[in-house]
Amino acid sequence: MTLRGADPETVCGALERDEPLPGTTGFAGELDGALVRDVLGRVPVYVEREDHGRTPTVDWAFEPTALEAPALLPAGTTLDLTAPDAEPERRWTLPDPEPETNHDAALERLAAAIQIAADHALDTDHDIAVAFSGGVDSALVAELLDAPLYVVGFPDSHDVAAARTAAEAMGRELTVVELEPADLERAVPDLARATGRTNAMDVQIALPLYLVGERVAADGFDALAVGQGADELFGGYEKVVRLDHRVEAETTREAVREQIATLSEQLPRDVHAIEATGLEPVAPLLHDAVVDAALRLPDDLLADETERKRALRRVAADSLAAEVVSREKKAVQYGSLVARELDRLARQAGYKRRIDDHVTKYVRSLLEDGPEPPES
Repeated sequence: MTLRGADPETVCGALERDEPLPGTTGFAGELDGALVRDVLGRVPVYVEREDHGRTPTVDWAFEPTALEAPALLPAGTTLDLTAPDAEPERRWTLPDPEPETNHDAALERLAAAIQIAADHALDTDHDIAVAFSGGVDSALVAELLDAPLYVVGFPDSHDVAAARTAAEAMGRELTVVELEPADLERAVPDLARATGRTNAMDVQIALPLYLVGERVAADGFDALAVGQGADELFGGYEKVVRLDHRVEAETTREAVREQIATLSEQLPRDVHAIEATGLEPVAPLLHDAVVDAALRLPDDLLADETERKRALRRVAADSLAAEVVSREKKAVQYGSLVARELDRLARQAGYKRRIDDHVTKYVRSLLEDGPEPPES
């Protein structure tokens, strides 16, 4: 019996009661001869793909590197490990409660849930630091955990500048991890292997986490707290307001649910990037209590043309300076300038932009036995 993220009694109870949000920050692993993964897929777990030839019992692992042909177990499912031909069985689905019509009650529920999540994170023996970008997500996590702040980026990056002004507004010290192009060249192969991903977007997003994690681990911490999940849970994306071709939903609330459903594919990348540095990932805003409160928010506490993540900002206003609460942030790959510099490295290595998916091809070239750079 090997579980991560929760004790067997909690998971057994969640199965018996069909309870998708039993008060954890996610779980996965083996339980009574079956593989399980929580409803949001916050803890990744993999099985050997069927077409790769399974042994009499199903091969599985927490890391993709441990299998020859790993496939993520779908979130919210169980898989009988004793039957090679077994298919994942859906056991939990994301709740769909009616939206709270009383705004004050909705915000009080969310504030209480975030405090529960913070208490859960602090109720461990971990020595935690925070990956800090200066935005409301990481600032709220930093304030609740009262943990040291680390920002990563190139010297002229948006994230470094934003983190400095936010830390000053919060009266906090900040450690700046300034990057050079050589840091990316060095880190990309290890990161790609750890995450099992070589596509440009995933590598660009995960690199800042990996590089800040290296420094945090070197400074003696054993856990890295992040603000992951806030954009998905609270309406942080433009597309949930515009309701354009990128979403199928007809309301902001429905579009937010679509984004929440994408977490099971995104989070393994971030989890593995942090774990590859020897740190434990801590994501308080993905606690079940916070997820439950977010699912109950009405459209006008989520986002519109004038403001995104409205409910989260209202709650954060009780503890953060107004300039931090209202600040919009860039996606980490752009705010840190990692995407720009990785693109530059690819072009310098001969992978010009006219080549289809040139950054991905460059990433793969850095791996052992990777392809030779193309002729320019």
